[in-house]
Formats: sequence, structure tokens, C-alpha cells
Amino acid sequence: MATNSRREFLKDAAMGAAVLAAGPAARALGANDRVRVGMIGVGGRGQELLHEVLRVPNVQLVAIADIYSRRREEAKKLAPEIQTLDDHRRLLDMKDIDGVLVASPLHIHARHFLDALAAGKDLYSEKTMTWSIPEAEQCRAAATKSDRVIQIGLQHESSGSLADARKWIKDGIVGKITQVESWMSRNTPRGKGQWVRAVPPDCTAENVNWKAFLNGRPERPFDGFRFMNWRLYWEFSGGNVTENMVHQIAWIMSALDLPLPAAAYMSGGVFSEKDGREVPDTIVVTLDFPGDVVVTWQSTFSNSRYGLGERLLGSDGTVEHVAGANDMVSGRSAESIRYYPEKVNRPEGAALTGESRTQNHMANWIDCIRSRKTPNATVEIGYRSAIAAHMANLSYRRKQRITLEEAMSAQPEF
Repeated sequence: MATNSRREFLKDAAMGAAVLAAGPAARALGANDRVRVGMIGVGGRGQELLHEVLRVPNVQLVAIADIYSRRREEAKKLAPEIQTLDDHRRLLDMKDIDGVLVASPLHIHARHFLDALAAGKDLYSEKTMTWSIPEAEQCRAAATKSDRVIQIGLQHESSGSLADARKWIKDGIVGKITQVESWMSRNTPRGKGQWVRAVPPDCTAENVNWKAFLNGRPERPFDGFRFMNWRLYWEFSGGNVTENMVHQIAWIMSALDLPLPAAAYMSGGVFSEKDGREVPDTIVVTLDFPGDVVVTWQSTFSNSRYGLGERLLGSDGTVEHVAGANDMVSGRSAESIRYYPEKVNRPEGAALTGESRTQNHMANWIDCIRSRKTPNATVEIGYRSAIAAHMANLSYRRKQRITLEEAMSAQPEF
């Protein structure tokens, strides 16, 4: 953030902490009570979450807030009974809302995260938890002081594949894991870059609260293309690392119970489509972890053959999780997790196929609002995966290996 913007953010965070300390009252819920929720941000991802929460039994979507009139109108069509607001603070003032879903652009996550907790609301915050490391520190500190139920939108934390991987590792059949390979690949028609969206005719300064979108960034005239395509620019986004890698890194860190990385290195560039984007579309990340573990993640936006996956390479066996790898003949894809023994150390070991069921990530949050239990994707894994992602991006932008100490002392860069 710019100096003044950072000062304003810290001031707002301090005010939020003061409200948290006051301990705002929340409606007590029984096991069968209807949970009333609101949403901040109902763009593409927000509307997906809107559909998800509407499918959870005994949940009522009360209101949504969005700074773009089109999004408010679209949400109203999906849920005609809701109240639509143009300012998230008005939604947070509603006393009968139990929980709030945040699906705003990445660079506004922290503001909405802190404001929701300060208002005494339980919270579902989309990944990546924050746009920067200082914001991650602020949100983690606020969550620690709060008694609110907080779920981060790291859906892989509710997956059956993670439960299977954890079990196999705990059972000792994987042995000493020193290396993890992971990848994610996509493709688009030539000339049509990933994430590039058309600007609707009504995307104008009259229909968008541009100042709220900038969220402390340097003022400039309204830019409909940047508003619609914020994922392409560093000042609003962390690119593919915060959109996709963070899911898999969180899964890996949870499976192996890894701390923060000791160092990160990222190479790549804008190679697939030269369309003016700032964030890279071709990436190789290396994360060094304490305890002699190295994790790699590679990604391209110009080939989708191998989908996404992870391989945990152990002395006694391999855990391979794949999703989206295309069958050569049918073209179909399927998700699977399997264990393969290393015969040199487990000569009698047998191959295994995971059978654990994936939980509904949204329903898990709603259940925890009622029970006050801890959701599957905690603030802690949201924090650790965010730090790992930001370390990778810092390395790429500085063109050098970044240690944890260097990353934690670095100032955010637009």
C-alpha cells in the first residue's frame, strides 16, 4: 500500500480491534435454527457461492452488498427476496445477520474481513485470505482476538483426498517425505487469454463505486477494463498464485503439517498471451520448508492436458492426487487419490485407493455457526498459505530467492 493508504488501513484495523474487544452480541442459535447470512461481492465467484449457500438446508440469504449495480440486479434475479445494498457497511449493520460471505476482489478481502469481525459476524472469506503479508498479519491478529466462526474459501481443506493423505501419512506407510510435486494447467482458444472479460455497456462511473474499488490505491479516472479484469494486475491481484496455487499449497501444508516456508523462488512470465496483463501465465515455484521438505508447483495457461495434482514422494511410498487429467481416448477427466508402495522399503506393501468422502465446504461453515466448532479451513491455514503465495510472488517480482525473514519485512508493492 502507499504510505497514506497503509496508515488508513492500520487505523481502520485498530478501530476494528476496539470493537472486537467490546464483544458485540451475536444471536444464539440452536441446532435446528435457521442461519441468516449476507454476502459482500457477488461477481462471478460470488454468484457461485450464492448458489452454494442457497442449497444448504435451513439457511436464509438476507442481503447482498456490491459496488456495481449490475451485480446487485443479477443477485436479485437469483434470489428475489433478498435486500440489495451498495455499501457493505450497511449490510454489516443489520443485526439479524449471523454470518457474512466475502467474495470481493482480492485487494479488498482484508477490509471486509476486519469489518465483518468488528461487526460481530461469523465469516466465510474467499481465498486468498489477503492481498499482502501485512494484511495477513492484521487479519490473523483480529481473528485470534475474536470468538467468531471463520472459514476460508480453501475448498480442498474439506476434500476426501486430504483426509486420505493424512491417514496414510499418519499410518507411516509413506515414510519420510522430502519432496512434493504439484501442478495446475489450463488452456484457452488462441487469442483469448485466461480471465479476460468483456466490459458491459453499463460498467460506467455512474454504476460503479470506483473509489470503494480502489480501496486506497492511487486515485485515477474510472477504468472499466481494469475493474472487470482486476485479476490481471498486481495492485488488485496476486495472479495465478493467489487464484489457484494457494488451494494446492494449503492442501499440501495441511497434509504434511508444514510451517511457513523458509524460502521461495518463482520463475516464469507472460508467455501464453501478450495481452497487456502484468501477472504471469507460465510459472514454476519452489518452496523450501523447515524439516528438509521442498515443494514445487508449476502452471501454464496454454495446455490443459494434465489438469491439476500433487505427488507426495516418500521413502516408503507415493501419494498421488490428480484431478482433471484427460483420458487419451474419451477426453473425460476424474479425480482420484492413490497410494503406491516403494518396494525397496515396503516389499509387502499394496497399492491403495482413497475412499474418504468430500465434505460440503459451505455446509461445514454453516454447521459450525450452529455448533461453534472450528471449520475445516481455519484462519491459520489461510494465513500460512497466503504467506507462501505472497513469498512466491515477491520472488518473481524481485527476480531473486526470497527468505521468510525478507518477505516479512518487505513493503507491499503495486
